[in-house]
Amino acid sequence: MDAGNLSVVSEFVLLGLCHSWTMQVLLLLMFFMLYLTTVFGNIAIIILIITDPHLHSPRYFLLANLSFVDIWLCSVTTPKMITDFVRENKTISFIGCMCQVLFVHFFGGGEMVLLVVMAYDRYVAICKPLHYSTIMNLQKCTGLVVTSWTIGFVHAMSQMAVIMQLPFCGPREIDSFFCDIPLVIKLACIDSYNLGILMNADSGVPAMTCFIVLLISYTYILLTVRQSSKAGTSRALSTCTAHITVVVLFFGPCIFIYVWPLSITWVDKFLAVFYSVITPLLNPAIYTLRNKEIKTAIKRFRSYYIYPKGNI
Repeated sequence: MDAGNLSVVSEFVLLGLCHSWTMQVLLLLMFFMLYLTTVFGNIAIIILIITDPHLHSPRYFLLANLSFVDIWLCSVTTPKMITDFVRENKTISFIGCMCQVLFVHFFGGGEMVLLVVMAYDRYVAICKPLHYSTIMNLQKCTGLVVTSWTIGFVHAMSQMAVIMQLPFCGPREIDSFFCDIPLVIKLACIDSYNLGILMNADSGVPAMTCFIVLLISYTYILLTVRQSSKAGTSRALSTCTAHITVVVLFFGPCIFIYVWPLSITWVDKFLAVFYSVITPLLNPAIYTLRNKEIKTAIKRFRSYYIYPKGNI
């Protein structure tokens, strides 16, 4: 690319979620509390799984990785959004914008694959219980987690390889609270319609594929346990319901943003907030609040570390 096509835009302007000062103050307080709850809640889950030997199993190893990814996924966009609520000029440097694009798709892509891996773990546990310890050993789990990170990285780099070559020489207002592929491409000084479709497909097709695979896998699990005992069916249904809820909450907004042909600004903003701020909080909560093993582990943690005298 010749020198005339190089970007001359040094920063972008984020228009944010709203323009009302009163509403921005309310949103600041709300998102600040949500962010703290998300970070500390996920850290607590990771610490609990690491310190409790009873939770040293593939299922909780994967859950700890999900919590780790969710911490980073919300941290890419939320702190910047919170600080912008008290700033008059909501700008972000060109490099900062590119970093947001990179890490949102890195952690987002990695989480998509990780959710598929967690579905596979539940499939083996419910449909092939006698072979579970052999199939889902530590080496296999580690390999699957590394694969999820690798796919997320490759997906993010494929996006960056294209967007970093685009010329940005004029418009610099992004009608959102963070930089994302569809919005940034619109600012390029070229006819970006076809490129926008291609880049959206690069995100939308993997999201749709993972979503369909997940729904098929959970449907198969439920059909497999129909002939089992009533207790087994009830437990499998409870597990799958929690997992399917997470899948819908995470993939629904992503599919709408990157696959749906119509773009409605306020809807896109709401969905972007949902999958980047709300979902990282809901994911671990849904997986843990109805989990008896986690509740028992919390009691053990409290009695051993917080109230140790009670054991004497």
